[in-house]
Amino acid sequence: MASTACIPPAPAPGDAVGLRERARGALLGLAVGDALGAPAENMKPSEIRARWGRITGYVAAEPAGTDDTEYAIFSGLLLARYGSALTAAHVEAAWHEWIADREEGPFRGAGFSERGTLENLRRGLAAPISAQHRHAWSDGLAMRAAPHGVFAAGRPAEAARLVAIDGSVSHDGEGIHGGQAVAAGVAAAMAGAPTDAVVASALAVVPEDSWTARCLRRAMTAAHLGERAVRSAVVIGGYPWTDLAPEAVALAFGAYAAADGDFTEAVLTAVNMGRDADTTAAVAGALAGAARGAAAIPAEWASAIGPARGSCLPSMAGHHVLDVADLLARAAQEARTARSRASAGARAAGGDGVPDGHGHAVPTGPPGDGPVGTALPPIPI
Repeated sequence: MASTACIPPAPAPGDAVGLRERARGALLGLAVGDALGAPAENMKPSEIRARWGRITGYVAAEPAGTDDTEYAIFSGLLLARYGSALTAAHVEAAWHEWIADREEGPFRGAGFSERGTLENLRRGLAAPISAQHRHAWSDGLAMRAAPHGVFAAGRPAEAARLVAIDGSVSHDGEGIHGGQAVAAGVAAAMAGAPTDAVVASALAVVPEDSWTARCLRRAMTAAHLGERAVRSAVVIGGYPWTDLAPEAVALAFGAYAAADGDFTEAVLTAVNMGRDADTTAAVAGALAGAARGAAAIPAEWASAIGPARGSCLPSMAGHHVLDVADLLARAAQEARTARSRASAGARAAGGDGVPDGHGHAVPTGPPGDGPVGTALPPIPI
């Protein structure tokens, strides 16, 4: 397994694919994968073939992102506001402000894990108790994990830390592990890591004996044999629910690895495997988009993605994933600059400062509304 320590903290100066381009690739790739996979959600490959043959592009008349995209925007806006200072209290307050205390859209809060969380929050339960429900193992955190990898570009461990805080309100156990794997993988891809290092970064942040890790390893063993082998190695036969985090995350990484990081092939592989196709394609799209940048996404796919409709989360209506990507890229750059200044200041002062766990020293003091050194504007909701 490759070490995450060898992954550079950010794209090197002069890198042909810069931080903003990768950020846009990650979130636009997520939205494109979501829209491509939505019609095939909960379907078997045989059902997909019977209806469309092999899906090679949008099959919906008006392609659009689902709850996956809207919850990713939610997490992206939250992270752009608080950065590394994010706490479970911030996340819980945002769930109340932007979701639980508002009227819901037609999707009524989206999947089972979100429904359980909303019911608990409305009963007055707080994190982490709010995450204790019958679907805490779902892929609902994994589908919104990519923004954490974008913000923590090149720092998989930090991405995993932040997404676990985000998930503490809604998920537990394997649900958290799935989100951590995705966030860490995107963080590695944001630094231009090769495919095997992206996968190794995901494995490095989850327990070795977890269901998520076991599924990931099985998917990687089968990836060189193609999508049928990946699906056969990972899918829980006969189980009715398709939103299992270990399964969905492994299918997404398997599709990404089988395509060796190529955006088009990775996303279409995920779509045509069926199961929770919108989420698996969204995750595969985020990984490949972060690795290759927004230019790797076919123009006809990218141009179909507009602002969120708010069909699941009315408070997210009007936000575009590209705007969120720009916010996160700016926050990541400013946080990186702040870490560099703090590290230089600590060296000049003879080592003053507090290490942040990634080889940097950060100044002490109360956290503000954003990463240290940033002055992000209020998020309009």
